[in-house]
Amino acid sequence: MEWIQSILDSGTTPFITAFLLGILTAISPCPMATNITAIGYISKSIESQHRVFWNGILYTIGRIITYAGIGFIIIPILQKGSSIYFIQKAISHYSDAIIAPALILIGLFMLLGKKLNLRQFGFSIESKRVKQGGTLGALLLGILFSFAFCPSSGVLYFGMLIPLAANETNGYLLPFIYAIASGMPVIVVAWFLAYSIANIGKFYQSIQNIQKWMNTIIALLFIAVGIYYALILWL
Repeated sequence: MEWIQSILDSGTTPFITAFLLGILTAISPCPMATNITAIGYISKSIESQHRVFWNGILYTIGRIITYAGIGFIIIPILQKGSSIYFIQKAISHYSDAIIAPALILIGLFMLLGKKLNLRQFGFSIESKRVKQGGTLGALLLGILFSFAFCPSSGVLYFGMLIPLAANETNGYLLPFIYAIASGMPVIVVAWFLAYSIANIGKFYQSIQNIQKWMNTIIALLFIAVGIYYALILWL
């Protein structure tokens, strides 16, 4: 952490700064919780190596859509000399209020959707549904989880990245770099699952044996992280 902060303080190139800010965001408590949840969701496709890695990429693309979209709205506002404090406060407050119940509902949907005979979109664990909906689910999770701005990640994005981008000629590229870095842990773990662990025969067989339990495990993970965000918001 200290060496990253020293690079940030040294006034290095904005692209490197944006990347390091994304890494710092990825290891912040709130985004880390969502990344762990995303890894759990992505790992359910372990029977297909390429799909696991592709879902990790799509999750990061979802983060790019959110961070770049917010940047395209806020950067021009800053360049005109306006304050973004109220925008930052509104996004942080309302995003947390949405993410907590959304995660809990998704978890309950995964647990009870089959019993209620409801269509489960991209969140079903059934192998024939994963191929059709899993990629969409990974993309949507990336978009949703990017709105999880706790105080530390809010400062990194709104307090450091966006003002930096507003003062740079190519500032609109910085949210893209930031988003890629913030999703990097998921991409790395997805690659590891797809092309390293998945090639180990015994591990693959054990995954196949517990496949029927993975939906419950992942659903409970969603619910647990949702409760975690609710506690942060209300306490």
